[in-house]
Amino acid sequence: KKILNIIQHYNHEKYWKMRAEVINPNSEKNKLIRLYYLLRIKKMDAYHNASMGTDFGAGASFETPPIFVHGMNGIIVGHSAKIGKNVTISQQVSILQGPRGTHTEIGDNVILGAGCKVIGNVKIGDNCIIGANAVVTHDVPANTIAAGVPAKAIREI
Repeated sequence: KKILNIIQHYNHEKYWKMRAEVINPNSEKNKLIRLYYLLRIKKMDAYHNASMGTDFGAGASFETPPIFVHGMNGIIVGHSAKIGKNVTISQQVSILQGPRGTHTEIGDNVILGAGCKVIGNVKIGDNCIIGANAVVTHDVPANTIAAGVPAKAIREI
């Protein structure tokens, strides 16, 4: 596992622990340690951006580390996104901010299918499933399955 972490330039637990410290404005860690964490995170992000097209915006907040079903291939998260707990993100997912810096909020226990796009000032409720290649441009209520282009609620869970 350690060798794989070295090859991939990524250790899931360490990355998300360091990211939480860097983003938290109330962190009690020493500023030099937080700066070191920031540099390590930027190095990992740069590697993944170059090798897999992955980009997590600097201001994106995650309540808990997301679950990457197929690794981090092509995942884009905008700078102002707010991601809840236990969110499952498949490959090629884009979570983009809207005009004038509006942000996207994704609730807890959400599953984002492969290739789906969440665009603009959108709120996805808790326990939702977004289908593969769906384009979400409007709010999705909690406990809903949404699919299509543009995404529409097709069933309640």
